[in-house]
Amino acid sequence: REVILILEGFKFGMLLQIAIGPVCMYIFSLGIGQSFWRAESGVLGVVLADALYIALAILGISSFVKKEKIQYGFNILGTLIIILFGMELFLGYFGISILPKMNIFGDSSSSSPFIKAFLLTGANPMTILFWIGVFTTRTNDENFTKKSTLLFAFGALLATLFFLTLIVFLGSITNNFLSQRILSLLNSGVGLVLIYFGVKKGLASIKLKKMIK
Repeated sequence: REVILILEGFKFGMLLQIAIGPVCMYIFSLGIGQSFWRAESGVLGVVLADALYIALAILGISSFVKKEKIQYGFNILGTLIIILFGMELFLGYFGISILPKMNIFGDSSSSSPFIKAFLLTGANPMTILFWIGVFTTRTNDENFTKKSTLLFAFGALLATLFFLTLIVFLGSITNNFLSQRILSLLNSGVGLVLIYFGVKKGLASIKLKKMIK
């Protein structure tokens, strides 16, 4: 029974991973530009952010997050952070950095992938709505006990770890076959995609707020 719940959680967690978004693109850029284990620390940052949102879902905070003003605030914050990270990647091609250095893994030459990935995931509106909204609905529908919910959540987190580790691996392979100039261009391209994601989310949030009014 325990294994089945974990597998169910894994399949459920893969739903979020299939929808390729800004977090996945950022992790791919880490796989390209960083060592495997440094990029993997970014994956752990994503897993931690997901775990925190799952904990909030279990604690029953979904009704608070579903308030229109709260959702709008999260969306705007997420938009700004996604665009900021996109600009950081894009401008990196020109040797320009706009984010402060955050050294927690002993390399003072670059910012911590763990913290960056954690912040990007935490501010991503899709992550918030999925874990606190959809996760709560699913576990309530199944009438899970506390133990069942924890096992289901563990499986969902395993999905995040598995899928994004695969993305890091693909980025590392890309790194081995392309020149540094091409890799830098590809990284900048990822930055532009993140900026696109951010602007699209921001415009959608503003449009939705106007419709509500």
